[in-house]
Amino acid sequence: MDNMVKEKKILAIIPARGGSKRIPKKNIIPFKGKPMIAWTIEAAIKSKCFDKVLVSTDDEHIAEVGKKYGADVPFLRDKNSDDFSTVSDVIVNEKNRLDDHYDIIVMLMANCPIRDEFDIKKSIYKFVDNNRTFQISCFKYGWMNPWWAHKIDSLGKASPVFNKAILSRSQDLNDLYCPTGAIWIAKNQELDKAKTFYGPDFVMEPIDWKKAVDIDDYEDFEFAEVVFDFLKKK
Repeated sequence: MDNMVKEKKILAIIPARGGSKRIPKKNIIPFKGKPMIAWTIEAAIKSKCFDKVLVSTDDEHIAEVGKKYGADVPFLRDKNSDDFSTVSDVIVNEKNRLDDHYDIIVMLMANCPIRDEFDIKKSIYKFVDNNRTFQISCFKYGWMNPWWAHKIDSLGKASPVFNKAILSRSQDLNDLYCPTGAIWIAKNQELDKAKTFYGPDFVMEPIDWKKAVDIDDYEDFEFAEVVFDFLKKK
């Protein structure tokens, strides 16, 4: 590992609530032969970037799966905390329950199972090498060009979101990027102050869109399986 990264004490937190509504037990349903969260735990461990890989959950079953695949699960969080808390709130609360101090906090969402150890390592190196304070993973929009987005009312009448862009050629428009929960990084002390990864001067770090898939519903799940199979065949 690069010396600059070696000098930092880095904590990975994988938030995994048990009360998912769109896909029940989403974080531990089987994805390509393993519980979904296992892919993120294993990627974090294989990256060899972390002093600790912690699963933050309110669910005993998820805690058991986390431990089985090598993560630390030192405590369960309050089941009611997820009803109103943002994911940044959860990360701040969980890291501050630990006795150890860390220089850098990395959040890895369990519902991004295709992001791997190489993506994690590359993102952390970019963060450290450029002395960043807050970094959010993202991917570049491709054929689904948001510049051409429309709103459609109940009668089917369409109105463009970006009036001028709809008349422009795609090659004349700036690239646009979408955040993904794959890899969020912040300096510990600054995260305490801002209480969010979208802190002052946050930057976005692109990753391959195929690695960035966030699974929130069954359609996302089916799409992720197709992308996973495609990458394995390459």
